[in-house]
Order: sequence, then C-alpha cells, then structure tokens
Amino acid sequence: MQTPVVRPLASLSAPAVRGLMLLAAAWLTGCASQPSVSSAWQGGASSGQTFSKVLIVGVSPDINQRCAFEHFLASRIMSASVKAIASCDVVKAKNPLTRESIDEAVASQQADAVVATTLVSVDWGTKEGAGRDDRGGGMYKATDAGYSTGYYGVYGVPVVYGEFQTASSITTVKGTAHVTTKVWETKGPTHIYTMETTVGNLESRDTALAAIADPIAERLRRDGLVR
Repeated sequence: MQTPVVRPLASLSAPAVRGLMLLAAAWLTGCASQPSVSSAWQGGASSGQTFSKVLIVGVSPDINQRCAFEHFLASRIMSASVKAIASCDVVKAKNPLTRESIDEAVASQQADAVVATTLVSVDWGTKEGAGRDDRGGGMYKATDAGYSTGYYGVYGVPVVYGEFQTASSITTVKGTAHVTTKVWETKGPTHIYTMETTVGNLESRDTALAAIADPIAERLRRDGLVR
C-alpha cells in the first residue's frame, strides 16, 4: 500500500493555500443561514469605480480576530485582476489601529482603495453615562475634525478609542452576526460605498468570520468595485 505524501502548508503554492482556505470556510459555514446584504453608493460618489489593489482592514480591538478576518476576506477578493492585501501583513504597527499606519500602508502598497469592516457590536443608543456627548454617545464620540464620520474616522478607525480596547468583538448575538463595511478610495481619501451584512445560525466566532467574508466579496463584485 502506497504511503500518502503529506506536504507542509508552507511548501504549497499560493493558489493551493487559498483553495484549502476555501474548503475550510465551506465546512465552517455549512450551517449558517442565507446572508442578508444591503449596499449603497454614498451620495456624490461615482458608481462606476472599480479597484485593482485594495487594502483590507478589520476594525476590532481583538488583533487575532482582526487578522483572521482580513486574511479570510482578502482570499475571497483576490483574483487575476485584483490584488487584496490584509493590513495585518503590511502595517508597521498592528495594534492599535491608527489612520497614520493605514496611510503608510496605502502609500507603500499603492492601494487604490481600502475596504474597512467594523468587527465590533455596540448599542449606541442605550449606553448612558456622565458627560455623554450626544453627537456620538456610546463608545466612540464624534469630533469636529473634517474627516470624522460619526463614531469612526477615515478608514473606519475609531475617532476616540475610549472603551474600544474592551469592546465586544463581532460576532454573535444569539447566533447572529452583523457587520458594516465601508469602501474608501484613497486619493481623497473619500468614503464612497457602504454595505451592511447579517448572517444567522452561527455557532462560533470562526464560523462568523468565514460566513461574513463570502457575501461581502460577492456583493463587492456584483456592484463592480472589484472584478
């Protein structure tokens, strides 16, 4: 009987590694419900923009979850015409996440877009406390900086970290995960596109990461942002 040859992961080609990740994700997401996805171009943004080199950012205080998600999503977006780069692979300092570190990564990689997904779940409307700022409230407070967009700044980075370091990571509330993804073109930088993704019947954090990455990549392709 011939002994099977077991090859270390490091010796496999990049396409082979991506194939193994896809198989693992298919196994993890087998029980997840059909995802609910909504998307819209931001007012004033041209809906005909397509990008070829995108930086993937996961906004989470959990560095392990952030990097795992970025690699999952990058593997789904990568194609013959699109290079997808996980920020964890190219930023000089992974933690904390800062606008400066992402700007440097954008410049070094010559990325034409940043795809930032918020991987925390916060109930902004119900948190109370002394000194609450009604413009923002909750964990992230709005600032008067021109680039501020609500609770987050450019590329989804928290405007004020506050309790961000202890925020609950994504994931699942009674087996359902909800995330927001924003696309920024880097010339401005300008926020041009927003997507909301919800997936139910999830059994673990790893299941959530895999189940969410696929519908995000599929919608980005459907709407023409990547090919």
